[in-house]
Amino acid sequence: MALRILLLVCSMVAIASAGNFYQDFNITWGKGHAKILNNGQLLTLSLDKASGAGFQSKDEYLFGKIDMQIKLVRGNSAGTVTAYYLSSEGPAHDEIDFEFLGNLSGDPYTLHTNVFAEGKGNREMQFKLWFDPTKNFHTYSILWNPRHIIFMVDGTPIRDFKNLESRGVAFPKDQPMRIYSSLWNADDWATRGGLVKTDWTKAPFVASYRNFNADACVPASGTSRCDSAKSGWWNQELDSASHARMRWVQKNYMIYNYCNDVKRFPQGLPPECSIA
Repeated sequence: MALRILLLVCSMVAIASAGNFYQDFNITWGKGHAKILNNGQLLTLSLDKASGAGFQSKDEYLFGKIDMQIKLVRGNSAGTVTAYYLSSEGPAHDEIDFEFLGNLSGDPYTLHTNVFAEGKGNREMQFKLWFDPTKNFHTYSILWNPRHIIFMVDGTPIRDFKNLESRGVAFPKDQPMRIYSSLWNADDWATRGGLVKTDWTKAPFVASYRNFNADACVPASGTSRCDSAKSGWWNQELDSASHARMRWVQKNYMIYNYCNDVKRFPQGLPPECSIA
């Protein structure tokens, strides 16, 4: 495993991509329901009864800081899910998830986060946002380095998944991942456990994206190394002020934490839950 990591690190190149959607992404499904506009500066996904849509990055990344500004579906979006995540391929895949679960008009969105390592997930944390994510664009960031996965909203950390491999907890670190996003109908589970169904009279539902930025490492043969020393995110972790902001979010806006769900884990909570 250590040799594999070394080989990957020695065959990466650092990139800083202030994105153009034509250059950086491919529309993967729902063509006609996904549009790139404004000379590549804006991308929209739409959902109606016929189809949703999705896109993925052309590059794969192995560590980096990924930012995307998203404006979510307005109005009655119950039953819809806007997913934005990093993922590798295969049954033992790694994945870092933002999912935005739609709502009835006037209710807050649910922000669902999860981390998969070597095909194992079940690490969900959910939050209500402290603003209306449908009125304006907000920045959703994933900082992923060899020691931390930090989820951020407008620069405020909401979750820090630490590398605890020394304690037997798998951590995504050696599988390159692409960025994916999709808008789709999930009214069998998304809103109040599937009790609230999608109101198709409100379609089309539209989510918008802009200002993609990736300061990240891209696996590439023939290059010397990922010049991580020049990228602040490589060694970044939360300082005391950032910890305080994260605790504020988790105290006031977190609505589910798998580490508190003893009924779900009758044989004992996952090991990372007991490690400070």
